[in-house]
Amino acid sequence: MIELLGLPFMQRALIAALLSGLIAPAIGTFIVQRKMSLLGDGLGHVAIAGVGLAMMTGWAPLPVAVITCVAGAVAVELLRQNGKASGDLGLAILFYGGLATGVLMAGVAGQGAAGLSSFLFGSLTSVSEGDVILIVVLAVLILALTIGLAPRLFAISVDENYSRVLGIKVKTLNLLVVVLAAVTVTISMRTVGLLLISALMVIPVATAQQSFVGFTASFFGAMGIGALAAVGGTIGSFYLDTATGATIVVTAIVLLALSWLLGRWLRRPDRFIPYVEDHGQHPHEPAENHDDSHAHHPGVRVIQHGDHLDYVHDGHRHARHGDHYDEH
Repeated sequence: MIELLGLPFMQRALIAALLSGLIAPAIGTFIVQRKMSLLGDGLGHVAIAGVGLAMMTGWAPLPVAVITCVAGAVAVELLRQNGKASGDLGLAILFYGGLATGVLMAGVAGQGAAGLSSFLFGSLTSVSEGDVILIVVLAVLILALTIGLAPRLFAISVDENYSRVLGIKVKTLNLLVVVLAAVTVTISMRTVGLLLISALMVIPVATAQQSFVGFTASFFGAMGIGALAAVGGTIGSFYLDTATGATIVVTAIVLLALSWLLGRWLRRPDRFIPYVEDHGQHPHEPAENHDDSHAHHPGVRVIQHGDHLDYVHDGHRHARHGDHYDEH
């Protein structure tokens, strides 16, 4: 292990893998909540177009892929918000248009589909010092935004209409989610690979949901699981001489399987508050007044209750009712 850490290319690869393992589940939490688990796959195909463009022009692949992927994600999200394309249609455009364009431009550059392989499945030796610097900067930005805006991002993922009532800028935050997802995908193309990064955005989230109770615990738990899978898979691929991305994803799947077996002992049933159907038959007692920023604090848990949301904190369960909150 000491010899491994002494290799410069492995140092760069481990830093990139660690950051990828943190940011992929961080943004993946909100993508899974929105039932858009395949978004990472679609964005990965758009990033392929960026890599092909970089090959054809001779520019650095990572910055070009980031710009191309962000532009494609913004375009599709704007079409979806304006009602000109459904979510499925937008993903189809991302899948096929990006892949075909990338392979076409790689062919024009004289490298063909084979030249894309290190970007599609990840490559330990291809992470340069410039890539590490860019990855660190973008990863810090993504983590700051996802953690800082976690309550609002979770709110729009659960119920967009209710979020609008609370004054949350739903369209802007939806756009931010797809932009952060696009940057996350391209950051991870050197370690996990563009075809497998979606798995790192989804599988650790599913593992955390099996292992933890509550949004905050699941959110940070997914990040920890993702980092463990990414670093463990990177080290394993070095010793096993296997593809980095594939080894990372298999490691994440193994952790998911373990969570299925051990999840019931990891979770605390006494803290679980189930879905409650609201028939409106029982009056609610008014709770103390507090503003919406308190209701969306990261430590406050959000529970679906009939056709609205309850906020749980300090032993109380509150729901917004007009200009005040009721105690449930």
